[in-house]
Amino acid sequence: MSIAAALPRPTFAVPAHGVPEALHRGQDDLPFVEFDHGVEMQVLQVDIPTGLWIVRMRMAPGTTLPTHKHTGEVYAFTIAGSWRYLEYPEVNVAGSYLYEPAGSVHTLHVPATNKEPTDVWFAIRGPNLNLDEDGNVSLVFDAAFVLSVYRSRCRKMGLAVPKVIGA
Repeated sequence: MSIAAALPRPTFAVPAHGVPEALHRGQDDLPFVEFDHGVEMQVLQVDIPTGLWIVRMRMAPGTTLPTHKHTGEVYAFTIAGSWRYLEYPEVNVAGSYLYEPAGSVHTLHVPATNKEPTDVWFAIRGPNLNLDEDGNVSLVFDAAFVLSVYRSRCRKMGLAVPKVIGA
């Protein structure tokens, strides 16, 4: 493998005039797909060489995700609804921002008392490790896996392959 092939690829190409252009995707360009029961996901951007994946998740009231460990940092902004980690007392509501350091372990829960789906934007660096009751890794979510699942679900819905930034 050449050194150039081993270097991370940038998300954007620099045009001849030397100034990179902003990349835009509208709401309809990147559809929400069912990712799991009660969870819809929209994949906005991936950077597989650096492990970055940016998603928007809509979760139904009463949804609880598997306990998981983050191998990298996570940034989250709540757009609508509310959610919390079962291991912590804080509740994230619309307008809340959350930072998670690498190594954090928790269980995301959306209260059943919510009147609407909870909508959260996440920027995640590195894999998420889903853990079983004994703390063993049961599934690894990374940028490549999330992109693959997203594209597969889009195809099953009869949609064109979405133009995820960086993919």
